[in-house]
Amino acid sequence: MTRRILVMFAVVFFMAGTAAAQLRDIYTIREIEVEETAGSVIQAQQEAFASARVKGAYRLFERLTLPEDRSGKLSSGAVSGALANRLAVAVDVEEEERGGGKYVGKLAVVYNPTNVREFLDERSIPYIDQLAPKSVVFPVRSSANAVAWNSAWPNSSRGRLAPFETSRGTSATSSSAWQELQGDVMAANARRAIKAELLGDAGSYRVRLISVTAAGETDLGTTGSSATLEAAAENAADLLDTVWKRSAIIRSGERTPVEATVLFTSLPEWNSLRSALARSPLVFGFEIVGLSRQGAVVRFAYAGEREKFISSLRERGLMADADDLGWVMTSAVTRAPS
Repeated sequence: MTRRILVMFAVVFFMAGTAAAQLRDIYTIREIEVEETAGSVIQAQQEAFASARVKGAYRLFERLTLPEDRSGKLSSGAVSGALANRLAVAVDVEEEERGGGKYVGKLAVVYNPTNVREFLDERSIPYIDQLAPKSVVFPVRSSANAVAWNSAWPNSSRGRLAPFETSRGTSATSSSAWQELQGDVMAANARRAIKAELLGDAGSYRVRLISVTAAGETDLGTTGSSATLEAAAENAADLLDTVWKRSAIIRSGERTPVEATVLFTSLPEWNSLRSALARSPLVFGFEIVGLSRQGAVVRFAYAGEREKFISSLRERGLMADADDLGWVMTSAVTRAPS
């Protein structure tokens, strides 16, 4: 019994540590370019740090919110030096050159989540600082540029709301189904595959994004035009973040109560389903009412429209059927046709 308790505490502490690291990553803005000249190098550095705090704050707001929600509430001069100092907690040097009263560099600024949330709440700007279900991106193109397109993607995302790893295989195509992609997804401990289909030619690349789970495929949209493969990959990653924000940001205080039966075939499957529900930004007050070897009864409330909520569960690998008799939820992997 003592050993089991110790293992449980270790898991809890690991999860808490992981969550804290993810939150810090979200609230860290990197590669802020600065260039300041003053009477001394020290003064130039101080001015560069102050400038980075302000620049980074605007980039953080863009990360957490949508343009239409910021419109009219966050002008170009909304963040003063004093406010930026209150929001920021640390400045890290990534690159720097100094001399002759000049300071040039790239800086990373870490912001305080509590203070940033208060700032956004005071201005009634909706935001999301929870991560989307992790994805594995499969860059696909039916041409000789398949390798180059794959190489344009980073190995993994950093500081994004929709985290991903990139599959380095080049066998996937735009018609690849879940059965062909799930191996890489499971190996990365992710919940979905993203087919990033490259369209167009050099100078005018576009990317169509399709989310794939055991529950089926969802077209997430197509990016605008990009001049290079690297820019196309960056724009596609931005679109993933935008799609997540549109699905997860809550603008209403209304909550719909639910009592649901969750069916599963194993303890790991139950843990996965429970995590998918409890960690959804649309779910509130999650509690377990009853638990057996093959099912559980849970209660919670969800925000927003029912179809939007069910769609968000699909992205987390959860299938939900709702009717007058109640809700029944199962793993999309278990329900998927063989």
